[in-house]
Amino acid sequence: MNTIGYNSRIEQHTEEGSVKLFINDKFVARIIEGCNAISIIILFISFIVAFSSNFKTTFLFIVVGSLLIYFINIFGIAVISIALYQFPQYQYILHDVLFPLMIYGFTFLLWFFWIKKFSKI
Repeated sequence: MNTIGYNSRIEQHTEEGSVKLFINDKFVARIIEGCNAISIIILFISFIVAFSSNFKTTFLFIVVGSLLIYFINIFGIAVISIALYQFPQYQYILHDVLFPLMIYGFTFLLWFFWIKKFSKI
C-alpha cells in the first residue's frame, strides 16, 4: 500500500491477538489470525490430494497454488483496506461479500484448472 501512495502501518493490538491496520494514521481494520489464508490453503491442498495425479505434478501444483492463494490474499487485504479507507460505509459488502468471493473464487478456479488439466479422473 505504501508503494502506491497510501501511508500504511500496522500495530500489535494490546488487548487481543490481532494487528491494527492504519492508512494515513486512520484506523481501518484489525487483521486477525483467520485472515492469513491458512485454512483456505489447507482446503485447497485437501482437494488437490483427493484428486491427485503423479507425485511431482501434485506436489508442484500444491506449492504454486498455495503461494498464489497466499499472495492473492495479501493483495485482497490491501485492496479491501484501501477501499475501507475510501468508502467505510461499504464495510459489509467489502469484507463479507467481495473478499470471500475473491479468495474462494480464485481457489475454485485453481481446482477447476487442476481437474481439467492434471487430475487422473
